[in-house]
Amino acid sequence: MSDPQGGPRILVVEDEVHLAEGICENLIAEGYQAESTGRGEVALERILENDYALVLLDVMLLGMDGYTVCEEARKAGKQTPILFLTAKAAVDDRIRGLDAGGDDYLTKPFHLRELLARVQTILRRWEWYGTETVASSKVRFGENEIDFHQFRGQAWDGSTYELTQKEAMIVKALAEAGGEVITRDDLLEKVWDHEVYPSTRTIDTLLQRLRRKFEKDPENPTYLHTVRGVGYRFTPGGEKHE
Repeated sequence: MSDPQGGPRILVVEDEVHLAEGICENLIAEGYQAESTGRGEVALERILENDYALVLLDVMLLGMDGYTVCEEARKAGKQTPILFLTAKAAVDDRIRGLDAGGDDYLTKPFHLRELLARVQTILRRWEWYGTETVASSKVRFGENEIDFHQFRGQAWDGSTYELTQKEAMIVKALAEAGGEVITRDDLLEKVWDHEVYPSTRTIDTLLQRLRRKFEKDPENPTYLHTVRGVGYRFTPGGEKHE
């Protein structure tokens, strides 16, 4: 089901036919293009072959499950935003979905109004990420460079790294702060949706991963700083501050 005259193109991956049809109808009514499938393998094939604005992905599917679909898409370099839809409400299941590369997680049963609000939030966040407000699509700090479009970083020692969505979004948010401290709340609002806020430990873990890739001395960072009790700061010119 699709509307060739619609707006952003969304793939609905849901094996409950009536639910999939209802979601598509509501998305089309909101001005989106929407199509659906109930099989994981078909979903993965479509994600790899097309440029969707968003994928609504059920976890329990015929054939390949949603987590695997997401993981395989990410391994193939597809950074299409993914919103998991699932009856699994356990925290571990939510964390697994986010670890697999999902952007958000909505538990069944849900109100269609809530789903549409999540869709708008994710698309708005990705619109922000796609804007070149840091002077270009790349940011350079010391001998390092990060390409936001390619989700790739070139480190001071010649190493090349593929970045996760959240790693790239964190660096972009920090870079846009222009050397000022960005609070944890502001960083969370930029990179995560209110409904899926991680703990500050999650942010710290991501910062540690970035430091291991791009800092010569990760324990005494020059560029990516934690300002205890306040938030974080990015200094492209380099500064010893922790």
